[in-house]
Amino acid sequence: MKYFMAALSILFMGTIAAQNVKGKLVDEAGSPIEDAGIFNKTSGQHSHSDGTGHFVLDRTSVNDTIYFSRLGYATQTRVVNQADLQNPITIILVESSISLDQVVLVSEVDALSRVVDVDVKTNPVKSSQEILRKVPGLIIGQHAGGGKAEQLFLRGFDVDHGTDVAINVDGMPVNMVSHAHGQGYADLHFVIPETIENVNFGKGPYYADQGNFNTAGYVNLKLRKSLDKSMLSTEVGQFGTRRFMGMLNVLDNENSNAYLASELYLTDGPFESPQNFNRINILGRYRYALPGDQELLLTASHFSSKWDASGQIPQRAVDQGLISRFGAIDDTEGGQTSRTNFVLNHNKNLGTGKSLNTMAFVSHYDFELYSNFTFFLEDPVNGDQIRQFEDRLLAGAKTVFRNNSASLGDMEFKYNAGIGFRYDNVDDNQLSRTLNRQELLERLAYGDVDEVNSYAFAGAAFKSGKFTFEPAVRLDYFRFDYINKMSELYDSRSEEKVAFSPKFNTIYSPTENTQFFLKTGIGFHSNDTRVVVANGGEEILPAAYGVDLGTIIKPADKLVLNATLWTLFLDQEFVYVGDAAIVEPSGKTRRMGIEVGARYQPLDWLYLYTDANYTQARSTEAADGEDYIPLAPDFTMAGGITLGGNQGFSGGINYRYIDDRPANEDNSIVAEGYFVTDANLNYSVSNWTFGLIVENLFDTEWNETQFATESRLLNEPNSFEEIHFTPGTPFYLRGKVTVTF
Repeated sequence: MKYFMAALSILFMGTIAAQNVKGKLVDEAGSPIEDAGIFNKTSGQHSHSDGTGHFVLDRTSVNDTIYFSRLGYATQTRVVNQADLQNPITIILVESSISLDQVVLVSEVDALSRVVDVDVKTNPVKSSQEILRKVPGLIIGQHAGGGKAEQLFLRGFDVDHGTDVAINVDGMPVNMVSHAHGQGYADLHFVIPETIENVNFGKGPYYADQGNFNTAGYVNLKLRKSLDKSMLSTEVGQFGTRRFMGMLNVLDNENSNAYLASELYLTDGPFESPQNFNRINILGRYRYALPGDQELLLTASHFSSKWDASGQIPQRAVDQGLISRFGAIDDTEGGQTSRTNFVLNHNKNLGTGKSLNTMAFVSHYDFELYSNFTFFLEDPVNGDQIRQFEDRLLAGAKTVFRNNSASLGDMEFKYNAGIGFRYDNVDDNQLSRTLNRQELLERLAYGDVDEVNSYAFAGAAFKSGKFTFEPAVRLDYFRFDYINKMSELYDSRSEEKVAFSPKFNTIYSPTENTQFFLKTGIGFHSNDTRVVVANGGEEILPAAYGVDLGTIIKPADKLVLNATLWTLFLDQEFVYVGDAAIVEPSGKTRRMGIEVGARYQPLDWLYLYTDANYTQARSTEAADGEDYIPLAPDFTMAGGITLGGNQGFSGGINYRYIDDRPANEDNSIVAEGYFVTDANLNYSVSNWTFGLIVENLFDTEWNETQFATESRLLNEPNSFEEIHFTPGTPFYLRGKVTVTF
C-alpha cells in the first residue's frame, strides 16, 4: 500500500524531496545577483538565481563540483560538503572583466542569448539604433531621421516596424497593436542606451512566455536595477549633433537603492533640409528589498521627440540631377511622438527553488507622422502628403510562477506557469490627406480601437541523463472593438478570437561544452483591428510553424561556435496598409535558412565575433519567378573586434553587410546591398573617458532603406515604379567625454 501511495504522490503531486544545495548569490556590497548560473559539473544539473539572488540546485551530492558564474564576475568553484546540503550557503561573487570563460553552456532554449550577451558587455551600445543590432541576424534601417521606429529585418522577414518580432523592456511590451502607421510598430527610442543591463533574445516561435508578434523571434531588454557609479557624458559631432546624458545614484543603502537617468539628443542630420531633430528621455528606478525575501522595483520614464524629415526620394530624381542623394522632393515631412511609462515589478522567493514574479504597467503614448511617398501621383495639385495620428493608453499585468527544484521519478523536473493581460485603448486613430502639415484635405480613415489580449501559458523541462525535453503551451484570447467615426451613423463592430500555440524543444548535451537542439513550435501575430472587423474575424491570427535544428559548442574556454538550420511557414493573412487605409491579402509564405556564428577571446583584451545568415524566402501560392517576398534579405553578415580594457586605450571596429535583395515579387526591381563599417576609440584615465565614435568609417555610399514605389513628380506626365530610398549616413564623427563618480 505504501508503494502505491508513493506512486500516486509522484503522479499527482509531481514532486518528491531530493538532496539539494540552496542559498543566495550576492556581490561584494551584499546586493543580490539575479540570473547567475549555478552548474553542477559532476551531474550536469543547472539552475539560476532568482530576482532576490536565491537559488536551489537539485540532485547534488557530497564532493560534487559546482560552478557559480555571471558575466562581469569571476567564476567561483565549490566542492560540496555535507554541511552545504544541510544549511543555506551564501556565495559572494567578485567583479571581474568580461570574459567568454564566464559563460557556461547549459541546457536552455535561449542558451545562445547568454553567449551573445558577451557582445553587449564588451562593446556596449552607443546609440538607441544600436540596441537591436546586438541580435545576430537582425538588420535595422531608419527612414525618418531617427523619429520613427526602425524598419527591421530578421530571418527573411521585412518585419516593417515590428510585425514579426516581439519586443519588450523588462516585460513591458513595446509593439503597438492596431497602430496608425503599421501593425506591431515598436519604437525603442524611449530607452537610454546606458541603462541597458543585457539584451535577451530568441529566434523562432518556440517560447511560451512570448505571445503576440513572436514569429521570427523576440527581443527583451533588461535595464539596470542599480548603478555602480554615477555618470555624466556629453557628445559633440558633425551635422549639428549634440547629446547630453546623465545617470545619478540618488539612494544606496542596505535595503533600497534608486537612480535617475536622462538624455537630450539634438541633430540636423546629413540632409540638405535640416531635420531639427530633438529627443528627451527621463527615467527613474527605485528598488526596495522587502521582508521575506521579496523585491519591489518601480520604474517611471518619459520620452518625447520632434523632427522634420526629407523622406524617401526616387532614384530617377538623383540620376537626372534634380536633387542630390541628400536632397528632398517634399521636405515638409516629419512628426512628433511621446511615451510615458510606469512599471511595477515584484519578485518573491517562495523557498526550495520556487519563485513568483509579477509585473504591471500603464503607459500613455501619442503619435503624429506626416509622410509623402508618391509625391503627385494621387493629387497633381496639392500633392500626396498624409497624416497618421493616434492617442493611446495601454495597460497590462503578468504573473509567473516558477519551480526550479522538483523531481519526477528519476528525472529533474522544472516547470513554470503564467497568466496576464494587455489592454489598448486607442482614440482618434486616423489617416488623412494634408497639405504642408497645416491643412486637412480629406480623412481616409478615422476611428477608435479597443483591443484586449488575455493569456495563459505553462511549460516544463524534463532532464533525463544528457537529454532535456521542454513541452509548453500557450493560450491567447483576443477581443477587437472598432468604432468607425467616418460613418454618419454609429458604427461599432466587435470580434473575438483564440490562438492555441504548442511548443516542444529538445536539447542534447553530450558534454558540458556541447549541446544540440531541436526546437519546434507554433506562434502568431495578430492583425490590425480594422482588418479583423472588415474580414468578419476570419483568418486574422495567422499562425507561424517553425523548426530549428542546431548546435552550440565551446571547444575552448574562450571560443564559442554556433550553427542552426531552420524553417518557418506562415499562414494566410490579411494586412492593413496604414499608408493607404486598405486591406491586402499576403498569402502563405515559406522561409528556410542557415545561421552560423563564432565568438573568440584569445586574450583578456581582445574579443572577436561574427555572424552570418542565409535565407530563402518565397510565397508558396505564386508562380515560379513571381514568388519573391519584397525586401526579404537573403544573406546578411555582421561582426567586429573589440580591444582594450578598463584603463588606457580601448576601442573596436564592427561591420554589417546585407546582400542585394528583391524589391518586388518578380525581382525586376532590386534593392542594393551594402557593407558599412563603424569604429570607436577611447582613452580612460582614472574616472575620465575620452572617446571618438565614427559611423561609416570608409564613407561608403549606401541606402539605408529602399522600397519599390510608384510615384509621379510635379510636371511629370506619367508615373514610374522604381527604387525610392533614404540615403545611409556618410562619414559621421562624434567626440565623447564621460566622467564617473
